[in-house]
Amino acid sequence: MRTIEVCPCTLAAGYSTYSPSAIRHFAGGHKVSHILPYDAFPSEEETRLFDDNRERMSLSGAQRKYSMVIDSGIFRLAGKGEQGTYILKPNLLQFENREYSPANEHLTMQLAAQVYGIDTAACALCFSKNGEAAYLTKRYDVAPDGSKIQQEDFASMAGISRASHGGNFKYSACSYEDVGLLMQKYLPAWRVEIVKFFDILLFNFVHGNGDAHIKNFSVLRTSGGDYRLAPAYDLICSMMHIHGDSIFALEKGLYKGWIPGHYVTGSDFLLLAERIGIPRKIAAREIDRFCADYDEAEVLIGNSFLSDALKEQYRAIRKVRINSFLKVL
Repeated sequence: MRTIEVCPCTLAAGYSTYSPSAIRHFAGGHKVSHILPYDAFPSEEETRLFDDNRERMSLSGAQRKYSMVIDSGIFRLAGKGEQGTYILKPNLLQFENREYSPANEHLTMQLAAQVYGIDTAACALCFSKNGEAAYLTKRYDVAPDGSKIQQEDFASMAGISRASHGGNFKYSACSYEDVGLLMQKYLPAWRVEIVKFFDILLFNFVHGNGDAHIKNFSVLRTSGGDYRLAPAYDLICSMMHIHGDSIFALEKGLYKGWIPGHYVTGSDFLLLAERIGIPRKIAAREIDRFCADYDEAEVLIGNSFLSDALKEQYRAIRKVRINSFLKVL
């Protein structure tokens, strides 16, 4: 078992398990272990248990995902008919550096939340008995009383599906401009929410996330019956796992008329902002914010569970994107 010296949730130094802040905000006040009651993900004897659990998940995607609950101070697999309140994602089954994919996603989500103030799904790392890391995220679509909060991704809102647009529909059917225009159509407070969407796009660009497809953006129904942008989820530096990964997940790029292979600059984001109704002054302010250097970012990267070599690669990706793209306006 590896030695834990930072909180596996907040990445704050000086903790051998979840910090008090993590217990409050991630575990709902429950004191819970960061060690799961499983030998691996999964061990041979636990394969059927994991597979049965996965069959009950309604989430799409190729990555393994399992429904979890807190029970007597541990995270365990949700039983049949039991409402899960967390989602467990072990490491990728393929791609480069796959064993570090949980640490990558966790770090990226923490940077979004702690450094840039992006509303994100609460998350942490946890570990099997043999020390293998997994990513754990709290479900924001389950209310404290166990009821479901209505969530809808933008593929569904746009009427885009495998049946209508083919197997690659998540990537090929639209541009980010199209997503912004959908927000104008369906979100009453779209002028506020669309800046949040713009920030997520800027963040993904800076942090090398080329997998932000249309189903990775959703809306939640509010208590008043309106809709707002859901917290950001599935934020990861995909460049660390896919050599030569595309800059943008959506093949039609930032806006209509996008040319594949186009050299991206800050001007492209300003043009997108204009097309989706964000005033230029606000867009420029947000771009400047994502170009800034933050000591907090360096601390989080240094405290992350990536290898030292991957920490350097992560830093290099951020530097190239900030210096070579966003500052060219």
